[in-house]
Amino acid sequence: MNDLYEHNRRAWNERARSGKRHTRSVLAKDLANPLPILDPEGWLRGNITGRRVLCLASGGGLQSALCAAAGAVVTVVDLSPEMLALDEQVAGTHGFDIKVVEASMDDLSMLPADSFEIVIQPVSTCYVADILKVYREVARVVAPGGLYISQHKQPVSLQAGLVPSNRGYVLSEPYYRMGPLPSLVEGCLHREADNLEFLHRWQEILGGLCRSGFAIEDLVEPRHADPHAEPGSFAHRSVYVAPYVKIKARRLDASTSLPERPKLWTP
Repeated sequence: MNDLYEHNRRAWNERARSGKRHTRSVLAKDLANPLPILDPEGWLRGNITGRRVLCLASGGGLQSALCAAAGAVVTVVDLSPEMLALDEQVAGTHGFDIKVVEASMDDLSMLPADSFEIVIQPVSTCYVADILKVYREVARVVAPGGLYISQHKQPVSLQAGLVPSNRGYVLSEPYYRMGPLPSLVEGCLHREADNLEFLHRWQEILGGLCRSGFAIEDLVEPRHADPHAEPGSFAHRSVYVAPYVKIKARRLDASTSLPERPKLWTP
């Protein structure tokens, strides 16, 4: 495991032990009607009973438990054993059969090809340098016609400053930056300050998804904006900058020809 993965693995282990943000397991009351929470857009058409679902980079006992409560056959992959321990704890408490796999999202070599019908990935691709490696792995493990529902921090949110000026939030990071973003102090809700994060451009997030064998069927920007919130807060900044996007994509049949990969600009 390289230094990047080990750094983020330690960071998420500590976040799980400390009960920090994004490590909250499912609430028991939400298990009675899990799909509206898991899928507010209705992309799963109200029924995943018996479907083989991969919760990717999704440890923590939330998505896996919601999927299991909805009747899916669930596997959860995460880099952090402490986050996976939360999935195991929830599974034991509620009697779910959830398979946990400790692995990085960009290396799923331990999973067979075409082994899932649905892949669900919360915001997490920012923790790897090369998002295309993630897409290639997902394309291999999801069966043709299967769904890939993923969320990504959008580039401008990772470029924009944290403190507003009298004209909003200023772009302080270059769009064509290389390497991880600068570290931040704890408390920023747009970043996980203890992790190494990367800015992926739209041609990588959307174009890379298409070139990896997926057709994008929908895209939404979950709304978190509140113009009356305190300046500098997550809700106030979201008035100016949508923090992330959620994408519904479908794996193309192997016989479908893919577009040629364009020459990408590099600094």
